[in-house]
Formats: sequence, structure tokens, C-alpha cells
Amino acid sequence: MNRNKFILQISLAIFLILIAALAGQLRKVQKEWRSAVRIMPGASEPYVVFDPNQIDDMRENSAPEVLVKFRPGVSGDAITKIASRLNDRVEDEIESVSGLAAIDDLDNIEAELIAAEYRALPEVEYAEPNFEISLNHDGGGFEHLHPNDERFSEQWALDNDGRSGGKEGADIGALRAWATTTGAENIVVAVLDSGVDYTHSDLQNNIWIRPDNIEQYEDRQLGSIEDVHGYNAVDNSGDPMDENGHGTHCAGIIGAEGGNKIGISGINWKVKIMPLKFMNAIGFGNGKNAIEAINYVIDRKRAGVNVRVISASWGTRLPSRALEDVIRRAHEAGILFVAASGNDGVNTDQLPQYPAGYNLGNLISVAALNRKDELASFSNYGANRVHLAAPGSNVLSTWLGNGYEEHSGTSMATPMVAGVAALVLSKRPQLSVDELRSTLLRAVDKIFHLNEKVSTGGRISAAKAVSVE
Repeated sequence: MNRNKFILQISLAIFLILIAALAGQLRKVQKEWRSAVRIMPGASEPYVVFDPNQIDDMRENSAPEVLVKFRPGVSGDAITKIASRLNDRVEDEIESVSGLAAIDDLDNIEAELIAAEYRALPEVEYAEPNFEISLNHDGGGFEHLHPNDERFSEQWALDNDGRSGGKEGADIGALRAWATTTGAENIVVAVLDSGVDYTHSDLQNNIWIRPDNIEQYEDRQLGSIEDVHGYNAVDNSGDPMDENGHGTHCAGIIGAEGGNKIGISGINWKVKIMPLKFMNAIGFGNGKNAIEAINYVIDRKRAGVNVRVISASWGTRLPSRALEDVIRRAHEAGILFVAASGNDGVNTDQLPQYPAGYNLGNLISVAALNRKDELASFSNYGANRVHLAAPGSNVLSTWLGNGYEEHSGTSMATPMVAGVAALVLSKRPQLSVDELRSTLLRAVDKIFHLNEKVSTGGRISAAKAVSVE
């Protein structure tokens, strides 16, 4: 061999070894990176990215740093060995998406650096940081059926008579829809949020309880979970009690018990709400826990639970292939996914928010209207990425401590649509998820100023939805 060529090769080898060592040292010394966003900020608050140090102070639970999708054919044992070789741990495998694993780094280093390390492996399809997310909020021709709930007159979204500066008829047509159906106890809607106060007097009779013929939830990594009322991904338990309030508010819009002479009426007087908790008391969660909760819903559907809809009043600017994959698996399982378009007041065709921005066959993105039938000033819109609108301003619903509060946001508009979906299914349970989505997108009242704002150009109509054949 030529002496000069030999020296060159030796020098190159030494250089590569030094680069590898430097990368290893960088991985050891980097601070842990956490990309933080807020889930559905209130109408009066901007959509912000928190300082990572602030997140460190506020978060209650550690979480796996990255989500890694391994290529087909890479076994579970091989995944475990790869993670071990990199001084990492497989925190959990997401059963509904083959090859998707949550990886916990044991060196406490930057998540993006870990993700890049996995992306460089031939066994890996993609790898991404497990972002943290937080929740905040502002703080004719039909017989009508009126509920006797004491505060129903305040629910303008269901029956707008023009009071308080509203526009008469600017509502979802609930009274006319209820002449056809008020819901059914065998339809299950999952509320993917901060949990639900399942002891609330206006909700407790409509909370899902795992039937005796359905075995409790089993996960290979997470173990056996006694999921009586649903799933808590924060603590990996079967107790999804809401400590924040947001999820309870969303649940009441869908299914506060109607006709019980107290409080309010949900769009469904009778339905089953499955509480899913992936955000803690201060409104923080992460992508991995959201994915775990969706994975739980898919498992329960396959086990025989008639869960047909997931209501998701949250979002992030960060796209996640892992989140997209698990929502796609929900489609395959026959589950509709209703998502909030966001509260930035922007065109999401240009500045997309996720999961509402994914182009998936089971997904509906929802904008918010005020009581005058105007697009709320805070609501996102988009002729391509946002599908329809629903009432979302000053909406009265259930709250913690057996209470009731008004809140505004696309967070409130989203369960309006999820509730109408459940109402449709109570009449036509045989509908496939694609047929259900198509029914909802056709069942709108056209509003001129929504042209070029949402793809259907209209507001959801419960009356039309239950009449569509």
C-alpha cells in the first residue's frame, strides 16, 4: 500500500473516532430538551411557547424523551437491545402502531440529540422528541322538545333566542334534533383531555363503566390497569379524575344528563362518556401520554366497547408522525377523531396546528362561533384544514366541585361536534366512521362569512345531522 495513502487512512480513522467521542460527550452533557406548547389557550390569551426552565419548575412527572418508529421486521427484543446499547430504556411500546416505542434516555440529555441518534440507525423509520403540551382556557316544521334542566335557558348554543346580544336561531338546532333522538346509552364518546369529574351530579349517570364482560386493560410494558371509568395516562392508572376542569367542561357539552331538573343539558341526554386523562392538574401533558390514551381507546374498541368518537380539545404547532400514526390506527378501528382548530386567530392553511391539521379520513377540525353566528375573534380558520364551525364562545357547562362555568374557545366548539356525532349514532348505529364523518360535513347551516374560512362553509346542525340519510 502507498505510504501516503496509508497515513491518510489512519488519519481519517482517528478523525472519525474523535468525532464519535465528541458526539458521545455532547450527549452526556446536554441539558434535557423539552419543546413545550399550550393546549387550547383561552380566547383572551396568546398561543405561547414556554421557557424550558419554566416547564422544569411546573412539570410533575418525568416522561420518555423520544418516540421512535422502528421499521417492519424489527422485533421487540431487538428494539430493547438497541435501546440498551444506547443506554436507554423502552418505556412502552404502542401496540396499535407496530414498531412505535417510547424511549427513556438514562443519561438525561437533549431529546433532539437522542432522536437524531435513532434516526441514523438503519432499523429506524423515524424518531422525534416527546414534546410537552399544556392546557389553558379563558380560564321550522319540527316539534320542539324542551328539557327541564334549570339552567337550559343559558345554553344559547343549543337554543339561541337572541338574548344577551345574540342572534335568534344561531345555534345547532338541538330542540329540533331532540324531537328525533336524545341519545343512547350504548354509544361511547372518549374525552381525551384532563380527565372528567365522574362524580359530578350532572355527569355521573352518563359516565362509562367497564362492563363485567370486558377484561381490564392489559399492557405488556405498563402492566394490568383496573380501568373502571377509563384511563389515566399521567399516573398510568384507572382513575381519570379531573383536577383541572377543562375535561369536565368538555364532557358536559357532550353529555350532561338532560331532563333531570338540575344544571344543564348535554347534546346527548343519554350517552356514555369515557374519561381519558393525559394532562395533570396544572394543565400539562405530553405527546406520548396522548398517544397512550388513544392506544387505550383502540384496545377497548377491539375488546368490544362501542367507543365511536374521540373528542380532542387541544393542539400543538409541532407535527408528530407518531401522533398521526395512532390517529390513523383509530380510523382503522372505526373511531372518529374530532379536533380543535386552535385559538390563535390565524389561517391554519398557512400556520397549521396539530392534530387538527392532519389530512386523515377520520378527522374533523372545528372552528368556533359566537352567539351572533360570527367567527370568534380567537378562532383559527382555514378553507382546507378546518372543516366546519360550532358554537364556542361563552359556553356554559359542568365544572369541578359539582359546579358550572362559562368558557370560550375552540375547545368548547369541538365537543359540540363530537356530541352531534354521538346523537347521529344513537339513531344510525350502523354507520361506518367514513359515513359518519360524511354525514356531519353535509349537515351544516351555510353561513356566508364562513366561505373560504372552513371547507364546508357552515355551522354544524344537529337537526340536519339526525335527518341525513
